[in-house]
Amino acid sequence: MRNYRFSVVIEKDDDGYYAFCPELQGCYTQGDTYEEALTNIKDAIRLHVEDRLENGEKIPEGVSISLTALEVTV
Repeated sequence: MRNYRFSVVIEKDDDGYYAFCPELQGCYTQGDTYEEALTNIKDAIRLHVEDRLENGEKIPEGVSISLTALEVTV
């Protein structure tokens, strides 16, 4: 078994929380709570990676993602 490290973004919206993995296109999920979204995205990533490995596809290397907040005056 091998460990992989991926970035995860979790956003709050009106329906709960939305989570996605930028390195794995199409790998996203949601949850009613932050913790549920985090658990769900971990499962989604595991399944996504397992599927890629079974199909002989390359697993992308983790990238460095910077997150910041900007103030914009309009």
